[in-house]
Amino acid sequence: MHCPSCGNEDLKVLDSRPGSDGESIRRRRECPSCSRRFTTIERIEKARLFVIKRDTSRADFNREKVFESMRLACGKRPVSIETLQATALRIEEQLQKKFDNEVPTKEIGRAVMRELSTIDTVAYVRFASVYQEFETVADFAEMVETVQREEALNPFRHLQKELITIPTQEEKS
Repeated sequence: MHCPSCGNEDLKVLDSRPGSDGESIRRRRECPSCSRRFTTIERIEKARLFVIKRDTSRADFNREKVFESMRLACGKRPVSIETLQATALRIEEQLQKKFDNEVPTKEIGRAVMRELSTIDTVAYVRFASVYQEFETVADFAEMVETVQREEALNPFRHLQKELITIPTQEEKS
């Protein structure tokens, strides 16, 4: 590391603290040669993730594209930009944990759909219509029915978990 003013390599670290994202470290530094103070940010360099497209070509994974696709699906919906940014970051982190170097576009689409289904059902259907290439009104109707069925079952999800843990008569004795 060199001083941005004079190029001196002998720098003094005055303060270190975690970055606001929790994945970086901010260091306040001072150059003893010219007395200039400046801040550096250190973060772990993550392995690059490549996307395998439908035509088998490869491209760098771009979190901004994931964010943009969700933003379009959430157009005029009560979903904040912060929620979408956090979701795009979470999707990227999940994909990096699940895949070493390459991720198929299908997996990215599935991850986005999983996240959107918990954020906004209208955005979920909008995204699904593009991702799953709906061609007819019947495709939309089928997706809407599925979403409505899932929403109707949501209040009873906790019962399903409780039923699994209730011991049978044979287990009690």
